[in-house]
This record gives sequence, structure tokens and C-alpha cells, in this order.
Amino acid sequence: MESVVSATQARIHLGKLIRQVLAGEVVVIEHIGKPAVVVLSVEEYTKLKAKRQRGWRETLEKIFQLNARIQARPGGTLPLTPPAEIIQEIREERDAQLNSVC
Repeated sequence: MESVVSATQARIHLGKLIRQVLAGEVVVIEHIGKPAVVVLSVEEYTKLKAKRQRGWRETLEKIFQLNARIQARPGGTLPLTPPAEIIQEIREERDAQLNSVC
């Protein structure tokens, strides 16, 4: 179940919202009439964070595997961007996205 409340109502009824979230409900807080924040339990946050970290590790492993396959081809010494540079670009994009949310 999901409930949507204004920032003012969230401030007034914070204890109630905490109980709702701990009971498994999703609470969306609106700011100036638009959804702005989702309140979730520490348990859910930890799960999402772990999933995101696994996703990065899996993506990095795929990059290394693809690079190895390309290098193993006949004439596979293509001028490829080093994985470290690709990872740095991905991190910069992620940081820019996170900063734009704040």
C-alpha cells in the first residue's frame, strides 16, 4: 500500500508515518504539490543499497569479460578505452545525477 502526504502533514504526523513505514507501507511526501521524497525503512534502504552495489560489480565484471573477448580476437588490439577510464566516467555521471537530485 502507498500513501501520499504533504510535507506539512508529514511533519505533523511523523510518528504515524514511521509506524506505517515499519509496517511495510510506502510513504511519498509531496513538496509544493509534487512527489519529492519516499520514506522507507532502514531495512529496505539496506536492501536497495546492496542491490545497487551488486549491480555495479556485475557491470564491471561484464566490462572486463567483453574487453578480454575483444583482445582475444585476431587483430584484437583495438584502441580501446581503458576500463579505469570507463569506470571513472560512470562514477562522474552517477555523481552528477545524485547532485542534481539534491
